[in-house]
Amino acid sequence: MAAFIAKQMVGNQLKSVKAATGGDKDEESKEGDGDTGEDPEIEEARREAEEKRKEKHRKMEEERETMRQSIRDKYGIKKKQEEEELLKQQMESAGRVGRKKKTPAELAAEANGEEEDDDEDEFTMPKNLDEFKSKVQDIPQKLTQTVGEVSEKCSLQ
Repeated sequence: MAAFIAKQMVGNQLKSVKAATGGDKDEESKEGDGDTGEDPEIEEARREAEEKRKEKHRKMEEERETMRQSIRDKYGIKKKQEEEELLKQQMESAGRVGRKKKTPAELAAEANGEEEDDDEDEFTMPKNLDEFKSKVQDIPQKLTQTVGEVSEKCSLQ
């Protein structure tokens, strides 16, 4: 524990002295050509290991997909095409920040849809208007009739 504290105290001071004298070679190598300072053999081994790992995961995913397909076939489940389409769209628009641009056909369809919406906004009278008029005219008569019935039933004493 004491060694850790001593290292923390002395280490920070040592870094500041190195930076002041210009003897800090670690930062220079990091800011340089991107050379990690490792042996080319080690870099090659890491790259090969990464490729092997990716290949292993690709094979495992293929096996999983075959198993999924066998289950789909066994139980008669259809594969979701939406997921595949979504993945394709993501691949096509990789690096794109905004949304997908609309095609001219989509723009024309949208414009036609707006024109139809404008027609729907106009007020149209119902076809059975006479029926509604008679019902509205009957409301006051029914109201007075029900008020009369209630007043007959409820007499104040």
